[in-house]
Amino acid sequence: MDLPELLSAGLLLLLLFVGGFISYKVKIPSVVFYILAGIVVAGFITDTHLLHFAGEIGIVLLFFMLGMEFPIKQLLNVAKKVMSAGILDVVLSFGVTVAICVVMGLELIPSLIIGGVAYATSSSITAKMLESSKRMANPESEFMLGLLIFEDLVAPIMVAVLVGLTAGTAITFSSMSLILLKVVVLIAGALLLGRFLFSKLGPVFDRYMNNEIFLLFVIGLALAYGGLALYLDLSEVLGAFLAGIMLAEAKRTHELEELVFRARDLLLPLFFLYFGTTINFSEGVPMVTLLIILLVWSIIAKLVVGFFGGQWYGLSKKVSLRAGLSLTQRGEFSIIIAALATGVIQAFSSIFILISAMIGIILFQLAPTISKKLVNQKRHKKVVSNT
Repeated sequence: MDLPELLSAGLLLLLLFVGGFISYKVKIPSVVFYILAGIVVAGFITDTHLLHFAGEIGIVLLFFMLGMEFPIKQLLNVAKKVMSAGILDVVLSFGVTVAICVVMGLELIPSLIIGGVAYATSSSITAKMLESSKRMANPESEFMLGLLIFEDLVAPIMVAVLVGLTAGTAITFSSMSLILLKVVVLIAGALLLGRFLFSKLGPVFDRYMNNEIFLLFVIGLALAYGGLALYLDLSEVLGAFLAGIMLAEAKRTHELEELVFRARDLLLPLFFLYFGTTINFSEGVPMVTLLIILLVWSIIAKLVVGFFGGQWYGLSKKVSLRAGLSLTQRGEFSIIIAALATGVIQAFSSIFILISAMIGIILFQLAPTISKKLVNQKRHKKVVSNT
């Protein structure tokens, strides 16, 4: 039975409210309930276009607000410090995963697709968890966000290469150069607008910020720059983050966040609901042995990246370990890459993403406790051995 879209939207929001209320009572991240709700309602939704679009706006607003926390000088400093960790991430999470798949008997292109699925940490889940767990002010959050943005720069290039391979199109030096040029133009445009335009608009913002029409400008800018990134075949997450960086130069971050806060909280749960609807169990659970191996490796890889990369960034061992334990969930880019596959590989990728997201959310919650116990235990053993 086809329901009016307005009724369907109301029922979905009420379902999300119930899930969020239960999660609040049992102290489990609401993201888990939203994803599970998506899996449950997937069979009842024939067209997820509007759901995807609304959720996409929520993700854009989330990263737009995150970008406002990073003025240009701070961003450049983070980018320089996170480079080594980002390269290690590509080698371990993508390169070694591809090698494991080839050794286990898969052909090269399916192996590359699974490597892409296993590469990027879910920006949306991680950012939401950082915020909801009150860890955004912790020292590892800047490192983690920097690494996520590094992945969001690499992932579009990875997607473009895999699209070419799965379509049988040759990957040339000129096509790769074009992708890199688009990334540079998008970043340079944001930095220039922030430095030479928005840095001078603080008094204008003060004059009109309390006017209701100013919200249209702020959200319009976030969507437009995110949309521009999509138009250039890049990530809307990257575009939204850069839009936030532009506005950060106006030095009115707190007031601007207050404008966007409610709209983001209304739409963001819809993304996780949509994420749940993309999980496909119709093919069963294929290649169970490989699935277990890659789940274990994907966690180890992120732990290594977080632990060593965090120390290269300047964090302590305990904080670095906490970062590594908080980076193991896969999400939106993994879904995009999984969609390039068919049949068994797509089913395998969907199940990997779901289990990885759930394990990652649990590890994120336990990260402060685990890192504290492990580091303190090591210190205790060192003290005992010295005595």
